[in-house]
Amino acid sequence: MSERDRPEGGDGTTAFEACRGLLFSVAYRMLGTVADAEDIVQDAWLRWSGADRSSVKDPRAYLVRIVTNTAIDRLRSAQVRRETYVGPWLPEPVLTSPDVAEDVELAESVSLAMLVVLETLSPLERAVFVLREVFGFSHAEIAATLDRSEVSVRQVARRARQHVAERRSRFSADRSEQRRVTEEFLSATVSGDFERLLGVLAPDVVLISDGGGKRTAARRPIEGAEKVARFMAGIGRRSYDGVSIEDMTAEVIDVNGVPGVVIRGGGMVLTAMAAEVADGLVQTLHLVANPDKLHAVTERREVPLGR
Repeated sequence: MSERDRPEGGDGTTAFEACRGLLFSVAYRMLGTVADAEDIVQDAWLRWSGADRSSVKDPRAYLVRIVTNTAIDRLRSAQVRRETYVGPWLPEPVLTSPDVAEDVELAESVSLAMLVVLETLSPLERAVFVLREVFGFSHAEIAATLDRSEVSVRQVARRARQHVAERRSRFSADRSEQRRVTEEFLSATVSGDFERLLGVLAPDVVLISDGGGKRTAARRPIEGAEKVARFMAGIGRRSYDGVSIEDMTAEVIDVNGVPGVVIRGGGMVLTAMAAEVADGLVQTLHLVANPDKLHAVTERREVPLGR
């Protein structure tokens, strides 16, 4: 009998802690928010610590089942709330360690762009896609997790995979190019130089910003290099949320697996941005300004997002 299959004794802390990173990773990709993911992991701990574990042969599978099904329920409620959200809804950005960025598939799975695509799936499709495509669970394991037949899980997996393939970006750039373009974009933004911004933006670039009605942000996606350059140049020339330009600092730092930009001022994070880069140009830009979504970045916490 392997360690993974041996029934857990004692208070179960060791087995739970061994799975904590995985559980958070699943929950975050399901919900796109750190606080909700942490709440679900805590709920899983409470249920695990109070359960009769004498018959639990695989703590990992047992805990993933709790987290996944709780996340599905939470996501259904969240989708209703997001219908009244002010402006575009974007996932909560997180700082990521270099080892996430070095794994291309892992970095893509946690990118803001991918999480936006996952928002277009149904809760069930999202669960199946995350467990299968990101974490490599078998169809049989997912069927047991979701209490469904393996045949139905295969059908859902196929539908979700096709849906994501049709909507995910085809942009690709190596890490050095991503960082170079991001640094040039930041420099042009800070200087407020419209022409320099045009030089680093793709002609059909799209900017999606999320202020949640709590900070200034575009209520609709901005499309086209000139419009996006004008918007970003404006950010580089005026105060924001009561913080003057002189009191702002900006840095390039890994955000959801790619080099991103974090702007701070007044003792807080004002915005966190991540760009999709291809052919030496910014193709898509996700900008999060809603202060409710910037706690993890403000605290400079690197959360577990691996497999």
